[in-house]
Parts: sequence; C-alpha cells; structure tokens
Amino acid sequence: MAQKRKFPTLKRKSVKTFGFFLVFSAVVWVLVQFSKTYVQLIEIPITYVNIPLDKSISDEKPEHIDLQIQDNGYSIYYYKWFKPKLEIDLSKATENDKRLVYNIRNHLTDLEDKLNVDLENSRIVQDEIVVPFDFKKERTVKIIPNIEVSYAVGYSAEEDIRLKPDTVRISGPQTLIDSIENISTVPLDLNRVNTDLKGTIKLDTSGLGMLSFYTNEVEYLQNVAKFTEGQAEVPVEVINVPAGLNLAYFPKTVIVYYQISLKKFDQISDADFKVVCDYSEVEDGDDYMVAKITEKPSTVQNERLNERRIQFVIKR
Repeated sequence: MAQKRKFPTLKRKSVKTFGFFLVFSAVVWVLVQFSKTYVQLIEIPITYVNIPLDKSISDEKPEHIDLQIQDNGYSIYYYKWFKPKLEIDLSKATENDKRLVYNIRNHLTDLEDKLNVDLENSRIVQDEIVVPFDFKKERTVKIIPNIEVSYAVGYSAEEDIRLKPDTVRISGPQTLIDSIENISTVPLDLNRVNTDLKGTIKLDTSGLGMLSFYTNEVEYLQNVAKFTEGQAEVPVEVINVPAGLNLAYFPKTVIVYYQISLKKFDQISDADFKVVCDYSEVEDGDDYMVAKITEKPSTVQNERLNERRIQFVIKR
C-alpha cells in the first residue's frame, strides 16, 4: 500500500504564542502612532449668544470655525469624536455695514478656555467671524392670560385676572412682527381657589424663536372673595309696542338671581336692575316675549331670570 504523506502540524501552544505577540505588536504599533505629533484641521460648530435685541442675524451666518490642531493622536481623535461647541458672544462684536464682526485675535484667551486647547501649538484658521444682520422692527402687543381658575365652593372673583405689565415689547423681522396681534401666557390651571391670586407666569414664546422679547415673565393678580346668592324682584318693561295696540302680559314682575361678594351684598337693591321685553322681536304666531336683563350693578355676576318667557295677549 502506498505510504501516507505527512504534513507538518502546529502545536496549539505555538499558535497561542504567535497570536499573543501579533496582538502585542499591533497594540504597540498603535500606541506609537498615536503618540506621534500630527496636524489636523477640525470643524468646530458655533452658536451665537447675546444677540443684540434690535438685530436679527441672517441664516447665512457662519456655522463653524476651522481649528488647526498640532498635537498627538490621542488629543486629535478626542476632538474629532467629541467636538466641543463654541459660543460666540455677539455683544463683543463690532458693527460694520449691517454686519457684526467678531475679531478672533482679540478674544483668543476666551476661545482658548472654551475650547480647552493650547493655541500656542494650534490655531484658528479664521481671523474673524462675520455675521450679516437686519435691523429688527419693534412693536408693543397685548398679553392675553391663558389661566383657568376653578374656585372653591362659595368663592369667586369680581374681576378678570389682571397682568402686570399687560403688554410686552417685541422685536424681530418685519414680516413676522406684522403678523403678531397678541401674545398669550403659558397655560396655567388653578383649582379650588379661595384666596387672592398673585404670582408670576411666563409668556408662551413657542414657535417664535426669531422674535426677541423685552420681558419673558409677567405678574398675574386677582381679588378673590366669599360670594353669596341674592335675588331681586324686578318689574318687566315692554318697549316698541305699536301705537294703539292694547297689550296685556304676565307675569308683570320676574325674579333676578345673582351672585355677589358677601361684603357688598347690602349695597344691592331691586332698583339696580332693569328687565325689558322688546315687542318688535316677537315672531309671527308667537304668544310670548323674551325678557332680558338690560341693567345690573357691575359687582354682580352669574345673573339669571326665574322666567324668561313673558306671555301676552292683544285686547280688542
């Protein structure tokens, strides 16, 4: 029989040893390469802060600066993987022909601290950052409270919620400014209220990022008091009755129910109310008129009638 050919075999121990030295050599090579000094250009994203309130910066503003780093591989890859964000303070820029010019050389110390980089061995490529702008239009608009109040049983308010101030000065692009009629506050729900209201609330500026607000917070106030229910018996007055028409109607009086603060209850009398029916509003075929409260004290609220339909007949 033919003799079997023998192939050389590697021992498992030799393979492990070879693999260890291969990996070790690769690690050493990587460490050596990363320890060398390189020059690399990195884009640093920038954001703008302290924009002058009377100016609107253009969408064509620079979005980044170029940082040329001369450092070892560790530092360079750190900056490539974890890019810092640089804030540019436009209050420190100079104005030149509808452009805000931020001179980088004049603020190297600030930038060095923000970037955490030694600018003796590295440098920012740009000498200045030029930001185009337009002057903003200014306008004063009304503030609308977006506050829902639910009072505790027996309590209410004689007045609407007041805001201080009740207007706000805003500035921004003219097309946007002209479309703003008023600004509301952020929503606020208050439940079981039984004391005077006083607090602060922010303006709802969502979706209005291009506008500048000279104030972002206002004070809200409302006097809350214990209320009671009162009633007044008031005669019904009929107006616009055609001349010569003999009209008989009933009831002749109605009861007006109302709510009023307890401390002002004694100030109200029946004579403070007036209830009127307008005969000219009667539809053909109707045998009743609709009673309406036409006069009432300003201090009462939630007024209602015990009877709104006033029956009538025409006497021949």
